[in-house]
Amino acid sequence: MIQQIAFVITLGIAVFFIRKRALRIRANINLGKAKEIKDHTAERMRNMLLVAFGQRKMFKRFIPAILHFFVYFGFLVINLEVLEFIIDGIAGTHRIFAPFLGGFYTVLMNFFEFLAVAVLLSCAIFLVRRNVVKVPRLQSPELKGWPWLDANIILTSEIVLMIAILTMNATDQLLQRADQHYIQTGHLFFSSFLMPALASLSTPALEVVERFAWWFHIIGILAFAVYVTYSKHLHIFLAFPNTYFARVETVDPKGKMNNMPVVTNEVKMMLGLAEASSAPPAEPGRFGAKDVNDLSWNTLMAAYSCTECGRCTSECPANITGKKLSPRKIMMDTRDRMEEIGKSLEKGGPGLNDGKTLLNDYITKEEINACTSCNACVEACPVLISPLEIILELRRYVAMEESGSPASWNGMFQNIETSFAPWKFPPSDRFNWAQEIK
Repeated sequence: MIQQIAFVITLGIAVFFIRKRALRIRANINLGKAKEIKDHTAERMRNMLLVAFGQRKMFKRFIPAILHFFVYFGFLVINLEVLEFIIDGIAGTHRIFAPFLGGFYTVLMNFFEFLAVAVLLSCAIFLVRRNVVKVPRLQSPELKGWPWLDANIILTSEIVLMIAILTMNATDQLLQRADQHYIQTGHLFFSSFLMPALASLSTPALEVVERFAWWFHIIGILAFAVYVTYSKHLHIFLAFPNTYFARVETVDPKGKMNNMPVVTNEVKMMLGLAEASSAPPAEPGRFGAKDVNDLSWNTLMAAYSCTECGRCTSECPANITGKKLSPRKIMMDTRDRMEEIGKSLEKGGPGLNDGKTLLNDYITKEEINACTSCNACVEACPVLISPLEIILELRRYVAMEESGSPASWNGMFQNIETSFAPWKFPPSDRFNWAQEIK
C-alpha cells in the first residue's frame, strides 16, 4: 500500500509539472499573430503520417536515419510498456497483462527488449558521432554550452533507462525460478545475458534490485517527460502538429513567398487591377517582423519543433561559404526569445516590453542579409520547418520600416519600382543588345 501511495504521488507531481510547462509553451506560441489553417486537411494528414510518423525526409541521410528510426520507434513502442508500469503502480499488481496475454506476452517482451537494445546501441553511436567523431554539423557555435549538454543528457539518459529495463527483466526471471508466486514471463532473450552476473545474489537481494530497477525506470520515464518540455527533444511531440500545419507543397509551389495582403491589394488598386472597396483599407500594423509577436503562431510552434539536427545549416550555401547565417540558429534564437518573454511574464515582468527584440538582440542584420532565399534549408528540414519565413519577415521590417537595407539593395528596389526590373534600363531599352546581332 505504501508503494502505491508513493507511486500515485510521484505520478501526480510529474503530471503537474508537465501540465504547467505545456501551458507555458502554449502561451509562448500564442504570442504570435493569429492565423487560420483549416484547408487541405487530407494533404496535411498525409504530411503528418509520412514525415512525422514515417520519418520520410530523414532517409536522405541513410545511416543517421536508421539509428534515429530505432530510437524514435523504440521510444514509441517501449513506452507502451509504461502503461503496464502505471497500472501496476496504482493497483499494486505485478505484470498485470501477462496472465491475459499468455504466450503473446513473451513475444511482446522479447520485441520490447530488442528495441531496448537497438535504442541503447543507437544512442551510444550518436554519442560517439557527437563527441568523438565530431560530425561537422554538430559542432557549430550555436550548439556550444546548453545545447551540447542537452543532447548528451538525453542520449545518456536513454541508455541508462534501457539498461534499467533489461536489469529489471533479468532479475525478474531469476525470481520466477526461485519463487512460484512470480508471474511467469517465459524466456526473455536479451535480458537473459545479464542473468549470470546476477545469479549469485540471494532472493531478497534480487527483489531489491528488481524493485530498484522498476522504480528507477518509471521515475526516469516521468522525469524524462518533464525534462523533454525544456529540451530540443520536444520535437518528439511537436513534430506531428508542425508537419500538419506546415505549408502543403502539393498546393503551394516550393520557394513561393507569401505576399502581404494589405500591400498587394494597395498595389493592385494603384495599377487598376482591382476595384476599390467602399470599406477603408485595413491598417497593416507593422510591416514584417521585429519581434516574435510579429510572426504567426505556427511559425513560433516550428521554433519549438526544431530538432537542432543542423541539416538546414549544412545545406545553406551562405553558411557553406563562411557567412554568419545559420538557419538552425535562426530557429533556436526565435525559441530562446519566446522563452525569455515567457519567463518574464511568469514573474510579472514586462514581457515583450523588456527593451529587447528578436531582430538585433538575437538575430543580426548581417545574418538575414546573407540569405539567398534559395529554400535549401526548408528542403533539408526533416520536420518541414521553414527558417526562410522568419528571415523574410525580418528583412521586410528592415526594408519597409527602417529603410535599413544595404545600399545596393535600395538601388535594386528603386529600379523595380520605376523600371519593373532589377536593372536601371527602361523596358523599351532592354532588348537593344539584340540589334547588334546580324
